[in-house]
Amino acid sequence: MQDASYLHLPGAGLNPIWSLPFAGLLLSFALLPLLAPQFWEHHFGKVAAFWACAFLVPCAVVFGIGTAAYEMLHALLLDYLPFIILLFALFVMAGGIHVAGNLTGTPWTNTALLAFGTLIASLFGTTGASMLLIRPVIRANQDRKHNVHVFVFFIFLVSNIGGSLTPLGDPPLFLGFINGVDFFWVAETMFAPMMFLSASLLALFYLLDCRAWRDEADQLKRRSSASKQIRIEGLHNVIYLGVAVAAVLVSGIWKPGIDVPVGLGLSVPLSGLLRDSVLLILSYLSWRTTAPSIRVENAFTWLPIQEVAMLFAAIFITIVPVLAVLRAGSNGALARLLDLVSRPDGTPIEAAYFWMTGLLSSFLDNAPTYLVFFNLAGGDAEKLMGPLAGTLFAISAGAVFMGALTYIGNAPNFMVLSVCEERGIKMPSFFGYMLWSGAILLPLFAVLSLLFFI
Repeated sequence: MQDASYLHLPGAGLNPIWSLPFAGLLLSFALLPLLAPQFWEHHFGKVAAFWACAFLVPCAVVFGIGTAAYEMLHALLLDYLPFIILLFALFVMAGGIHVAGNLTGTPWTNTALLAFGTLIASLFGTTGASMLLIRPVIRANQDRKHNVHVFVFFIFLVSNIGGSLTPLGDPPLFLGFINGVDFFWVAETMFAPMMFLSASLLALFYLLDCRAWRDEADQLKRRSSASKQIRIEGLHNVIYLGVAVAAVLVSGIWKPGIDVPVGLGLSVPLSGLLRDSVLLILSYLSWRTTAPSIRVENAFTWLPIQEVAMLFAAIFITIVPVLAVLRAGSNGALARLLDLVSRPDGTPIEAAYFWMTGLLSSFLDNAPTYLVFFNLAGGDAEKLMGPLAGTLFAISAGAVFMGALTYIGNAPNFMVLSVCEERGIKMPSFFGYMLWSGAILLPLFAVLSLLFFI
């Protein structure tokens, strides 16, 4: 295989101005839905493509077409495609399971749904759990006057924190798994902080929902006392989900040492290609074997996954210079920022790793950010599970938990937002959501930091 290291974007000495397309993309996502909703609804794909080109074209001019092409292919083929194929498969399969019945979103019912979603997120991934439960939760709460908090907490718990117990639950943990972190190390290490956050959030949610429930109409309260007739349709999709989980697990364990060249010195592992092929086949089988009426009842559309695919394609491209600077370490423009995670003698500051990984994950996508700090801490899984276990713990917790701070911190957040808005739920704006997450999650993360990292 030809060495293509010379085509890498040089992070050392890279001017911070190269991060402007990424910042522009974030600001577009934050402001355009608020300032020009109709324009954003019809042209968000073009906006995402504009910012991707705003990086690629100058990159080709300054560093050469070869570097621009290499970085784009590397980002899309090795990082983005496996990421979006997994999300697509979970989206299709979960969308083929319909929970039917006359559930009413009482405080007890909502809390139980959130707790159940939190529990299954580590088994079926945060995307699978989110897409399985978001529609039943919407139906249960669609007649309530005050329901936005339900979906905000849904993102906190089901789309993020619940996926912290296995490498299958959240992409950052899967990256650690394929880089040598033991499968069960995650559960053993993350169980205590996950339970602390989940219990705290569920208790707070119940109190908030009880207060909101008092203002609901008497007719809705009378309906809540009616008998619940719950049935689940499309259960065969659970088998597909189980096979998908197995395929992801096997791809991380089976290492045939065979790479398939794709050009420009890039290659794709055979195990990854087989995994992605299995996921696409399962998606096709789910689509063909699920009764159309089930997806109609679920109000299933392709819009959420289309929005995620377009937005995150641009994110994976425009984030390239930001990650290059981070990888440059002390030679990069963010050297002082990275110095904050180490003491003068070089020993890691676990609390700093937790906050730095987490806050950057909330804006830079938690999967690549996890990998950057994993490598910054040495990149040796054996040492990171041994003498530096506290550091790996801090990196893992920061990446997974703080993905809940923004809509783009983790892909399921954006998918839940899209489904809710499509069903008429008036969700908070980008900054409005950050007010919710900042007020609720940051104090809990501060307590978590004191309990586990100080």
